[in-house]
Amino acid sequence: MAPSLPAPIQLPLFAKAASLVRVRPERIEFRFYRMEVCPHPFGRALLLRQWGRIGTKRRRRLDLHPDAGAAVNALAQFLNAKRRRGYQDRTA
Repeated sequence: MAPSLPAPIQLPLFAKAASLVRVRPERIEFRFYRMEVCPHPFGRALLLRQWGRIGTKRRRRLDLHPDAGAAVNALAQFLNAKRRRGYQDRTA
């Protein structure tokens, strides 16, 4: 009898969270932007967005979406817009 193989792992196709930074010391600019898709108790989905200067109190906004797919689409749109404005993926 051949040994059984472990079950394959399904990797997510679309990100459900993102963390970005924009650091420009010449402009004294140290900013962050974080987004995450969260479930809502009534079957909807929330897009949690947090932003501000690194090391200070953050600002926060919750956007309600009809389902998780719509929230992930909104996250992708914000992610593209922030990258166009100079934000980069946060490393570690």
